[in-house]
Amino acid sequence: MKTVEQLKTRIQELGKQAAQFSQQAVEISQSNREQSKTLMQRAKEASKRCQLLIQELKRQNS
Repeated sequence: MKTVEQLKTRIQELGKQAAQFSQQAVEISQSNREQSKTLMQRAKEASKRCQLLIQELKRQNS
């Protein structure tokens, strides 16, 4: 199990990663639909992992 600080750091990293993937997907959506779709999927996966870690953080703080 990770410490609270490790969870917070990882949550921030995943949040930034999800935002970057999403932004990249939007930027290339007109020129490369397939790569845009892949990037959006990666953003969604990073976001899901982030949400799971937020839930874990809440459990540890309870």
